[in-house]
Amino acid sequence: MGSRPDTADRIGRVTSSNRPGVADTSGQADPIRHQALRPEIAVDAEIDDVPPAPPTQLRSKRGLIYLGICLVLIGLNLRTVFSSFSAVLPEITSDAGLPGWAVVVLTTVPVTLLGIFAPLAPVLARRFGAERVLLGAMVVLTAGLLVRPSEIPGVGHLPMLLAGTAACGAAIALCNVLLPGVVKRDFPHRLGLMGGLYTTAICASAALGAGFTYPVFTATSHWTSALWSWAVPAGVVLLLFLPLAIRQPSVKHQAVRGGVNVWRSAVAWQVTLFMVLQAMMSFSVFAWLAPILRDRGIEGGTAGLIVSVSIVLQMLGSLFAPALATRFKDQRVINTVVALMTGGGFALSIFGPTELIWIWTGLLGLGQGSLTAVALTMIMVRTRDAHTAAHLSGMMQGVGYGLGSTGTLLVGQLHQGTGSFTAAGLLFLAVGALAAVFGSFGAQAAGQHPAYLHALSDLWTTPYGNMLLRKLFFVVVVLLFGLYHWRRVVNVEWVDDTRTRFRRSAIVELLAGAIVVAFTALLISTALPT
Repeated sequence: MGSRPDTADRIGRVTSSNRPGVADTSGQADPIRHQALRPEIAVDAEIDDVPPAPPTQLRSKRGLIYLGICLVLIGLNLRTVFSSFSAVLPEITSDAGLPGWAVVVLTTVPVTLLGIFAPLAPVLARRFGAERVLLGAMVVLTAGLLVRPSEIPGVGHLPMLLAGTAACGAAIALCNVLLPGVVKRDFPHRLGLMGGLYTTAICASAALGAGFTYPVFTATSHWTSALWSWAVPAGVVLLLFLPLAIRQPSVKHQAVRGGVNVWRSAVAWQVTLFMVLQAMMSFSVFAWLAPILRDRGIEGGTAGLIVSVSIVLQMLGSLFAPALATRFKDQRVINTVVALMTGGGFALSIFGPTELIWIWTGLLGLGQGSLTAVALTMIMVRTRDAHTAAHLSGMMQGVGYGLGSTGTLLVGQLHQGTGSFTAAGLLFLAVGALAAVFGSFGAQAAGQHPAYLHALSDLWTTPYGNMLLRKLFFVVVVLLFGLYHWRRVVNVEWVDDTRTRFRRSAIVELLAGAIVVAFTALLISTALPT
């Protein structure tokens, strides 16, 4: 049987002394594995640009410090959108009269857009420059935060909630992709420091949104003020970054592809599915953990504090997990352990004893932070060159966030269908177990995969299998949504006992929700390359 490059230890450059599945012994240091980089900044979205993207033009050394501060402050605004909304979700639902489908869409769409808009970031950067794209993203983010709580007279809050949330999701997607490359390009000798500050800012952003939104609501007595308050720091960062970004010259670049085609690699798909399952749990924490705690009788301010502490513990996990993971030949054990910690912590937060809720959410925080970090670390330890690492990162972000948004979708649907979060707890026990399985498959060395996995990988890496995967995903998502809402339609109350008319609200909810979910599923399925 011939060699199998798609099941090699790592994806990328192959030399005469480095057959597929065999570690590089050419004497050349591995450009990814041996860099002392944090996984969050180990790849550069502009790596395929010709000519290479130049460093940010600065007038002095103080300008470099100023740039670093701006980049960290941008990171400090990238997760408040998710955690601030969930902190006052019961108040928003009650006051704005949101239907069930709207709650599901508002918690799902921003995560879906992270995947949809991620591939556009390098394209925009080649045309306008990374700094100007980041500036434009901050403009859109600030506008989205301002629009989100607004009300249209006679219509209500829902249209602006949808528009503002979508704008924020698109803006965050661009920042997620471009910020690491800018950090790596402009701070080559301070990557450890800047990587730590960048990671801390991201986690702190989610913690601040969870911890301070409800107190602002309590002080102002209205949820709109609580959400509007997060437009202030975004606007400040926009003004700080504006003079620096507009000074950058406009240089058009072309893309020259390097590295292997990761979309044809079984290892890349295993790692990406690991990322999908990680994202399902991660963004469900941001969107639903606070409502889950409040549903269990915990006061809003205390629930926000618990979520904040859990997210702070994510920082500890993200600090130590990558260093631990890279010490081993493969990462099967650590991937399995942190995946089960996360799924178990989420489930126990839902139906474990409330007296131990701090322990359950602490376990969830440590597991989630470690899980996210090791998923990103897989980019480095499973690739052989920087080009392939960048392409794998793009694949993981596009597919991972796009499909990972189904986590928040399923939690919302299960809560609507059952009236409790117990089913969601069982769901995440299963998701955690699946994450452990794919994390183990993606981490183990070549030649250790069972034969049936090779057959499955052959299926999804052929054109026919790829097409089948896209169509199957679209059909399954729409069918699951339709089956749930059809039950709601056939069980509605009849009007005037004529048995000829349905309750109007149920029909409107079914049609509107089906259109949104079908459109989202179609975008994701067509985004997969053929």
